[in-house]
Amino acid sequence: MPTSTILPARARAQLTATDIHIARGGVPVLRGAALTVTPGSRWGVVGENGRGKSTLLAVLAGTLEPDSGTVRRSGTLGLAAQELHATGDATVGDVIDAELSDARAALRALDAAADALTRADPGAADRYAGALHAAEALEAWDADHRVDAALAALGAERDRTRPLAELSVGGRYRVRLACLLGAGHDFLLLDEPTNHLDGGGLAYLTSALTGTRAGVVLVSHDRALLAAVATTIVDLDPSRDGLPRVYGDGYAGYLAGRAAERERWQEEYDKQQTENARLTANLAGARDRLIDNWRPDKGTNKHKRATRASSQVRTFHRRQDELAAHAVTMPEPPLRLRLPELPRNAAITLDDVTVAGRLEQPVTLTIGPSGRLHVDGRNGAGKSTLLAVLAGRLRPDTGTRRVARSQRIGYLAQESPEPGGATARTLFAAAGGTVELEGLGLLDRRELDRPVRELSTGRRRRLDLALVLARRPHLLLLDEPTNHLSIALVDELTEALGGTRAAVVLATHDRALRADVAGWPRLTVGR
Repeated sequence: MPTSTILPARARAQLTATDIHIARGGVPVLRGAALTVTPGSRWGVVGENGRGKSTLLAVLAGTLEPDSGTVRRSGTLGLAAQELHATGDATVGDVIDAELSDARAALRALDAAADALTRADPGAADRYAGALHAAEALEAWDADHRVDAALAALGAERDRTRPLAELSVGGRYRVRLACLLGAGHDFLLLDEPTNHLDGGGLAYLTSALTGTRAGVVLVSHDRALLAAVATTIVDLDPSRDGLPRVYGDGYAGYLAGRAAERERWQEEYDKQQTENARLTANLAGARDRLIDNWRPDKGTNKHKRATRASSQVRTFHRRQDELAAHAVTMPEPPLRLRLPELPRNAAITLDDVTVAGRLEQPVTLTIGPSGRLHVDGRNGAGKSTLLAVLAGRLRPDTGTRRVARSQRIGYLAQESPEPGGATARTLFAAAGGTVELEGLGLLDRRELDRPVRELSTGRRRRLDLALVLARRPHLLLLDEPTNHLSIALVDELTEALGGTRAAVVLATHDRALRADVAGWPRLTVGR
């Protein structure tokens, strides 16, 4: 075996990060992050876009050094970053060979030691025992079979001669993920592994992660995967003291803990604001009395005037000290979606609608007041096309669309439009918003006047949702609404959809959201 080979530590494996700090351009990315991963433990990492989730995985993997803090690793680990780039003429087989190189080397060393035993070479028995131990630790005999099984289950490319450059981003990711699942590492570090998987792949990944003896650190926005897999959640979103929060009892424990944390945060912030307002008023009163006493009425005793002035000065300074001691030090709690009151009298009808090459099977439907509809179907079946027809963005080739002239429709497409130099506030005003942008709880005040192109993907998605709500629509058309949204916002949106009086038509592959709307009427297109 090569001297650089690190054998799996199995039960003795441990991956520990302590007080990790990283800043970029003076702006903190990670502050005080800490976790201890042991065999069989499964950590979920959550947070808004840009909160340092991928950065934390890179630190754990050793591909990025923190500014401060320590990481200790005992055992082997595999990292699946969000993308696997194609370089040169690299093939699927090259990726597999690289991942299984230690297992292959162990088997070669075992064969060489066995041959030496037959020749009675000095030291052959010790070399054989060492090679056998390495092969057993790596479970080397079954390594290729495990990878092949994972490739098949994930729908990944199985032709080992196929160049990576010929595969899509998702295709390359599936190859990399299959290699890691089959390699038998002590630790698996996975960054958004559900992004490129279909239903079968999701089921296999969930089963593989819940059944593995490896320690898992999983960055994901997929609530269903987190609920099924994670035993502990680390939340990198802002907190009262700026430090990450760790929640036990899996995803359910995280939801309960986060809700309690934010309630305490809001209560403490409100108390500080109230006390600050009281002390500010007291200070203003003391200042007014002080100014008045510097200008006493004529004839007032000079000694009495000086005494009163001295007393007012002391009171004024005491009020200043009290205000300074009780300044609002707590940051403002995070945004929370506040869906405005929407009208209920939706009315839209499609009769035998088709779109050539995109929606071949005729669709007839009616959406009435406060109606609900889940549009289902495989990729490419025409779900997005149907929503675009309902929105009036696409004219059908056959059939008719009938909608009241006064009907307001809010349409959220799958992806954000190309960002430009306009600000969120400008775009909202141009949309004829009849609600207050700040009141929706979707964008921070500091983001409202920044060019949209400077916002992250997740923040632009929040703006898209704000523009949909701008004119209080009668009908909400939502195409994959959870794309790029944080878990917290997805939960808030799901709750809001359940309570709104507006009609809602929804297309989604999000397993948790599908479960949430399981009681809605369903229309399957492209059967």
